[in-house]
Amino acid sequence: MRNRNSPLSPDVWLNDFFACKAVQQGGVIRRKARDVERFARMERFMAEIHRRGYRAAENSGQIVVFCNRAPVRWLT
Repeated sequence: MRNRNSPLSPDVWLNDFFACKAVQQGGVIRRKARDVERFARMERFMAEIHRRGYRAAENSGQIVVFCNRAPVRWLT
């Protein structure tokens, strides 16, 4: 299903997101929550995060994805 606000299908957007260098190297990547919702829908995005065993956090409209299976330890 294509989103009317985006020229990209949700599949293409998710494939591009998970194909970037930071993801491939097990790093951290950040996106605006509204962009995730607009391009892929949050439920679908979170299902893919869960399927890959990654962790995600949201703060002030930003979603931070830890693209590895290491535990996340909050320092404060």
